This record gives sequence, C-alpha cells and structure tokens, in this order.
Amino acid sequence: MTTKERNQRRGIINKYGTGCLILFLLVTAFPGLLRAEKLTIGLIPEQNVFKQMKRYKPLGEYIEKRSGIEIKFTVLPRYGNIIKSFQNKKMDGAFWGSFTGALAIKKLGVTPIARPVNKKGSSSYKSYIFVHRDSVINSVDRMRHSVIAFVDKATTAGYLYPIAYLRRNGVTRIDTFFKEYYFTGSHDAAIYEVLDKKAEVGCAKNTIFDMLAEDDPRIKDDLVIIDESPEVPSNGLGLRRDIPVAIKNQIKDVLLEMDTVPEGREVLKVFGARIFIETTEKDYEPVFDIARDAGIDLGTYNYDNK
Repeated sequence: MTTKERNQRRGIINKYGTGCLILFLLVTAFPGLLRAEKLTIGLIPEQNVFKQMKRYKPLGEYIEKRSGIEIKFTVLPRYGNIIKSFQNKKMDGAFWGSFTGALAIKKLGVTPIARPVNKKGSSSYKSYIFVHRDSVINSVDRMRHSVIAFVDKATTAGYLYPIAYLRRNGVTRIDTFFKEYYFTGSHDAAIYEVLDKKAEVGCAKNTIFDMLAEDDPRIKDDLVIIDESPEVPSNGLGLRRDIPVAIKNQIKDVLLEMDTVPEGREVLKVFGARIFIETTEKDYEPVFDIARDAGIDLGTYNYDNK
C-alpha cells in the first residue's frame, strides 16, 4: 500500500469511522461495487420458456429494486447446458435443480444461497415414477420391453432417481431392458407423454405433477404413481464461487426477507412460494446418496443426453 493510500484510509477512518473503512476496502478489492452490478442467472427448463419467465421475471425485478443489482434471467434449452454455461463463464448463477445443483457443487464449487418454500410448506420435492391407469405395469419386471420417457440426464426426478430405482431392482442396462427410452426435455412434457399413451412409463418431479393436476384433473385420474423418491432440495439459487461474498450476502438477505415486505409477499405469490430459506451444501446430501445408488460419480458424470 502506498503512502497516499494509507493517508486516504486514515482520513476515511477519522471522518466516517470503521463502517466506511469496510466499504472502502470492499470497493478497493472489487471495483465493480462502485457501478451497478449485473448478474446473469440461468433457469433450467422444467417447464416451457414462457411459463418459466412469467414466474421468475417479477422475482428478478424485486431483487434488482431492493439491492440495486440488475438480474437477467436466461432459460436454457437443456438441463446440462447450465453446467457448460458456467464453465464458459457466461453465467453468474442459476436456480439449480437438485441434481444440477449437486453437479455444480462438485464440478464447479458453486455456493448454494437460498431456495423457496412452496405454498404447501415444503422446500423439497420427490421423483414420481408413473404409468397410465390402463397399463398392466405395476413393477419393474413388467416394464421389460416397454417405452419409458425420462426428462433429462441432468435431473434427479426425471432420470437420476429412476436409474437408482431400476438398479435396485436388477436393471443395469436400460438400452437392452426397455424397448425404447427417450428424453422429453421438461417434466410437464414427460407427464403428458404417458397421459397421451406415447410412453408407457414416465418420471417427473411431484411439484410439477401436482401443479399441472390442479388445472388438468386427468393427470391424477388417469396416471398411477408406482414409486417415489426420498425428498431432495427444491430448485435453489447458487452463485459462482468468485462472486464477492458481500454481493452473495446482499442477494441472500433480499430473498430471506421477502415475506416481511408487502411488495415481497406479492412477488412470492406470483412465484408460488411462501418464503425463501437459506440453503447449504449439506442440503444436497440426499442427492449425493441417490447418485451413489445409481452408480454415478458426480465428478466425472457425462450429463449430455443422447
């Protein structure tokens, strides 16, 4: 530190106290804090892009208003793209699914920040494995030579847990066990593939299943759930490891305090949540366990679909 910088620091302390010294040190270390920050946040394609943006846009605007940090959301065409986008440094954060979050923690060192608690009071979800009510399938043995619709290789509910379930029941080669398997790209699409009898077995997250069933009674009337996973953390925000801690804490505080602010409560209603809660790496331990059951090493896993 130069003599000029030392004198500058001393002058700040004398005039404004230690609080401003801390701010001065932050600005010195991270010059970007002096200007408006802009963070690009990725969204996984669990529903179609229009539904996703309608849900998340008010949340981004609220964060920006409360923190001064501009938020830009981008919906990615595939779950796995969210990892590549981080590796290419095109994004600063994402609302990760539980599996992509686990991958990001192991592969990229991403820091989990917060996740929502839904209107029913849950901050987690499960995988449903289901068939049409007209189907004779009620066990893994009866799935042999059937058609199964997965969601994406980088999802817990739509692939990871079903693979673990199949392995526990003796199926280690889905390419020879099933007549056909394919990836729909979103949970809602997988549900409708089975509902419309294009696939005989499907898998999806229970929150999307239940939400769609509210508007389309056929989903609960015509689909039968034959297995479900343990609960895993719902889609939560995680940020790059190199984003300043001050910015991470600022965004976390805005999210955790939303339910105490009238405008925040209105945004939460649109988002479909009661509150946001703090999230840490420990919350992803059930996902790590399911990955082991599925025979998947998250550090080397190839998450690209065929």
